[in-house]
Amino acid sequence: MRYLFWAVKFIAFVMLFGFAMHNANPVTLNFFFNYTWHAPLALILLVFFVSGAVIGLLASLGQVIRLRRELVALRKEKRQPINSIATAPPTVAFEPPRDAL
Repeated sequence: MRYLFWAVKFIAFVMLFGFAMHNANPVTLNFFFNYTWHAPLALILLVFFVSGAVIGLLASLGQVIRLRRELVALRKEKRQPINSIATAPPTVAFEPPRDAL
């Protein structure tokens, strides 16, 4: 299984490397305020892919921190002894059968 994983990684690397070599011609990227960037297409795609991944990770960072705090609180609650937890006495409510009048 490990060799299969390495083979898939190698094939993906060769395909991406071939893509980068076939798209090595410089392209012009026009931004606002007449700012232009001249670079190979593969480099521009890589930069925008990495920046998108970083923005996605930063966007999910708040949720991850909130979930970790909740996990720490739940673990702390689990470690408390059973006697110290105030439990309400069980209440048993007797109801008449619902099919009877």
